[in-house]
Order: sequence, then C-alpha cells, then structure tokens
Amino acid sequence: MTYAITQTCCSDATCVAVCPVNCIRPTPQERAFGSTEMLHIDPDTCIDCGACADACPVDAILPVDQLTGVQREYAAINASYFERAPSPEVSEDSPNFHAWDRPAFERILPADFGPLRVAVVGTGPAGMYTAEDLLLHTGAEVTLIDRLPAAGGLVRYGVAPDHPGTRRAGETFARLHAHPRVRMLLGLGLGEHVTAEEVAAHHDAVVYAVGASRGKRLGVPGEERPNSLSATDFVAWYNAHPDAEPDAVDLSAERVVVVGNGNVALDVARILVSDPEDLAETDIAGHALTALRASKVREVVLLGRRGPADAACTRAELLALTRLPGADLVVDDHDPRTGAAIDAAGPDDLAALLRDAPRVLGTDWSRPPAEGRRVVLRFHSEPVDVLGRAGDPTANGGGRGTGGGPVGAVRVTGAGGGTVLPAGLLLTAIGYRGVPVPGLPFDEATGTVPHEDGRVAGLPGTYVVGWIKRGSSGGIGANRACAAETVGTLLADAVEGLLPDPGRSAKAFLRLARRRNRQVVDARGMRAIDRAELALGRDEGRPRGKLATVPELVAAARRRRLPL
Repeated sequence: MTYAITQTCCSDATCVAVCPVNCIRPTPQERAFGSTEMLHIDPDTCIDCGACADACPVDAILPVDQLTGVQREYAAINASYFERAPSPEVSEDSPNFHAWDRPAFERILPADFGPLRVAVVGTGPAGMYTAEDLLLHTGAEVTLIDRLPAAGGLVRYGVAPDHPGTRRAGETFARLHAHPRVRMLLGLGLGEHVTAEEVAAHHDAVVYAVGASRGKRLGVPGEERPNSLSATDFVAWYNAHPDAEPDAVDLSAERVVVVGNGNVALDVARILVSDPEDLAETDIAGHALTALRASKVREVVLLGRRGPADAACTRAELLALTRLPGADLVVDDHDPRTGAAIDAAGPDDLAALLRDAPRVLGTDWSRPPAEGRRVVLRFHSEPVDVLGRAGDPTANGGGRGTGGGPVGAVRVTGAGGGTVLPAGLLLTAIGYRGVPVPGLPFDEATGTVPHEDGRVAGLPGTYVVGWIKRGSSGGIGANRACAAETVGTLLADAVEGLLPDPGRSAKAFLRLARRRNRQVVDARGMRAIDRAELALGRDEGRPRGKLATVPELVAAARRRRLPL
C-alpha cells in the first residue's frame, strides 16, 4: 500500500520534511517547487510509513487503496509525475533561503540579540507561518492582531466550504493561539483603533500579513451595475465574512456569467450549481445556503480570454469540476481553436481533462438554459460591455461608472463576432489586489507594499509577508517559504542592531488596544467562538454554523463557559 497526494494539497512541504526516503517531489530546493500546483509521492519509493499523512496540515495524503470517487485518479497523477519529471535540479533561487526542514536560521541564535516583541498584523496563513517561525526558533513574544473578531484570514473566509480538508490548515494554526508567548487582539483595526506608529512604538518589529482583499476590476462599460460583483465579494458572502451583507447576492436569474477560469472562478461555479443539500454538509454561511436552496441558477458560463491550454486553474480543480454530481460540464466550441487545442493536448496537459466533455456549437443564447444544471467553458472570449435588463432605459450601455439598472446581459467577444449572453449576475474572478495599509508605502501598479526580502524601505523594524508582499500568487503553502524569508530578514536586522527601540511595553499596548476597542477578542474568546459555532452546527445537523456578523462573534467570545 502506497500513499498519494490528492487535490487539497497546499504545497507547504511539511510532508517533505518528514519523509524518511525522500519520495515526495518537487522539494523546495528544486526549481519546479515555485510553480508546482501540488506535490507528488513516488509509488516506487514510498515505504508506506504514513509519516507524510500524519504531518499534512490539510489531510491531502491518503493510502491509495482508500481513494474514492474522483480521488482515485490521483494515484495515476502521482505516478505519472515521476515518469516525466527530470532529475532533481536544485535552484539557487529557491523560494527557501535555507536547506529544507523545519525553518532553521542557522547563522542566527537567540543569544545574538535580546528578547524580541513582534507584532504580526493578520492571522491568515502568511501571518501564522510567520508567528510559527518566530515561536519555534526564537524566544520572541508575538502579538497577533486582526481587524476581524475571528482569526483565520484566507483559511476561514477564502477557502470554498466544500474543501474541508484545506480548511483544516486553520486547526494547525489555531494551536499557536494558546502559546504562552502569544497575545491575540482580534477586532483591532489598523487605522481605525490604532495607528501603525502606535503598534511600532510598542514592539521591536511589526510584520504586516494583511493579504489582498480587493478583487480586480474589468474596466468595461456597465461594470458598476447592480448584480455585477467581484468573485471576492461572492466568496466572502458564502463564507460568512462580516463585511458581506446576507442579501448581497441575487440568484433569481437562470444564467450567471463568471469572468475568469482560475481556481476561484471554478470554486464560484461549483458552488452555484452544486446540490444545496450537499453544501448543507459543510460550514457554508447559513444565509448563503438558504439563498442557494431557493436559487434559480441552472447555468454558469465561465469566460476565458485565452484557450484551454492556458486556463489559469489547477489540474485538481478542473478534474473536480468534470466529476461534479448532478451538473454537466460542457465546452462552447464557438472558436475552432478550442477544440483543436483539446484534441492536441498531451495526456498530462490540463486541456486533456476536457477531452470527454461535450462540445456545444451554435448555442442560441437568447433562449433560457437547458434543463438541468451545467457549467459552460467558453474560451477565446472576454466581456466588452455589461448591459441592463430588457425595458431598462440604460440597457444598451449607460457608461462606465454610471450605474443604471441591474445586469441583464453581457456582450462578449467570440470567433463569430460580438455575442450577447443574457444573464442576471456577473462575477469577475480575474485576481485579487492589495489595498493601501495606513502608515506604509504602497505601489499602486502592483497592489503591494515595496520591500526588499520582506523589509519595508524607510521604515526600520517594519516588514511584510504574503500577498501584500508578493501579490496574489500562490496558495496556502506558498506562504511558508515567504514567511521564512521575511523572518530571516527580521532576525538578520536584529543581529545587526537595526531594530528600533520600541520604548513602550507590550502590556501598555494591550491596555491601549482595550481602551480603544472594548470588544477586542483574545485567545480565550476565539476558543469560545469556536465552541459556539460547533454547537450551532450540531443544532442544525451540520459540522459548523458560522457566525456571520461582528456582534454575533463578539457576543460568542464573551460567553467563555459554553460546554464542548
């Protein structure tokens, strides 16, 4: 019996560190690691010890003989990687700056500098990997700060609810919340309750892990109409993000157009056409589940500017979409390049997964969608205008930013010229973008904070990690190497004596935070929220019932004696 890595792989390479026979590739020291979608286990070398499965933070590693459904295909995917992979080539430009194992800062010892107090702003994967490195390899005290009253960041509010394995990374991070050298201040907004200068005045260093919270826009006329949303907002809505209004999404139309074909676009499409009763077995937001049960959506059209060979999704996500119960996946064959690319694809190419998908040609988009539920992949097509509903005086335009009536159709490009796709909801999934951080420099072109190896120029003791550092690329595991680089820079500065003297104590900052916001949630409060959500889930017959508003979260945090 060998093991195989499946679709929920986060690529943080914890499994590589524990494997006694080095059968997992690519390793962080290989060039391919920086671009790999997932890691792979060599079936000819694996000794079935299970160490990798025990170490995996997202439960992505399973014995081959226990794979079921679509997971069975991952036995062949793991094996085929080693048939085509070149000999390992160690990269001098690897995202890891140290030999792979648990992050180890070989030239830096705690004796090289005095006790450190470090604030980490953001409790998503990037922030928690940063905290982990600091706690494991130094004696630093860490203050975890988040503007929301619940920790988790991308793991809690960005991962699709039907990917519970990926969400389990949050359980690994949660173990750090109760660390004796950690203080948690949740619900504390930078720029709202405290300033960057005040945080810095109480800590030797501050690491910003605030992510990229805004969806990129299309820049086409009519984009500002009601029912034209960023997929970022849609994801927040179905994940019970406190910033998302329960009634923010209108699912009264039969067709939805999604711009993009990356993983987020596929997540959105999958949620829209999944059986709501299957979603009821997840921790999807209660208001989203209610809306999806009443939804009239039967067809989701995914637009891709380029061809199937250039789809931005991973093989794992596309494979899952081809096997979605109760929904069909079809390819719009309006452009002959689409079918040609699929037919010419090699067995390991992404486009090869579409070879068995039905192809539709000459679709009459003016008619309602066919019976049943389906996802349509339309390549070589992009939106040029967002139109209003029939009878709306702004239906045939209205100008960019002028609003007008709700979305009624999307005019898109295609091989036969412009095509109008009637749709009642438009979701744009073309990437995330960071927003300015109060008190820090910001590069408008890239949506990131300018830095050198994580060090913010001109602000001694200030660092960045994650998407606000490198842009919205890489999943959960990519933040491990990113955090290691930033922490290495921070500790090197500590050795050189370059960190400013904070002047004020951590306790003084705690008093300041609680004075500015009396509803700040600490680690005990976060545990109470967890218990409350689990109890709510039990009452509803679900794994968890997520609290969706700040008042609900704060109230749960204050009820610290709830039974398990």
